[in-house]
Amino acid sequence: MSIQLGESDFQILKCFPVMSQLRPHQEPAKFVQQVRYQMKEGYQLVFLEVEEQAVAVAGFRLSTCLASGKLLYIDDLVVDELKRSHGYGEQLFQWLIEYARNHECEHLSLDSGVQRFAAHRFYLMQRMSITSHHFSIEL
Repeated sequence: MSIQLGESDFQILKCFPVMSQLRPHQEPAKFVQQVRYQMKEGYQLVFLEVEEQAVAVAGFRLSTCLASGKLLYIDDLVVDELKRSHGYGEQLFQWLIEYARNHECEHLSLDSGVQRFAAHRFYLMQRMSITSHHFSIEL
């Protein structure tokens, strides 16, 4: 088992089967291009690999805002649906916390769809707090 940043196109594409479980609208042919575009804006991809297969993936960025100071924001966090309950999500989450600490972040945060009850249980078990509501409007 290893946890590493997805830096090469090969590594990014290796994350697609797992990421597509969370983001099913993504297409394999455009996935690497989309991730590369977001990387220009600070996005990073990290994955936990078991036997040369990505089983947990997270997309994140470092940011600073008036409300929270420096923070690590998790855009995407998903464990392969066939590999859940093996501790992979927790290991990847702990890696993200350590990464945030090593980069002098004051907070780690994410948004989660209101329908994702299993994810909410996981976040609460990781000692996260529900601190706000997220509002949006389609344009």
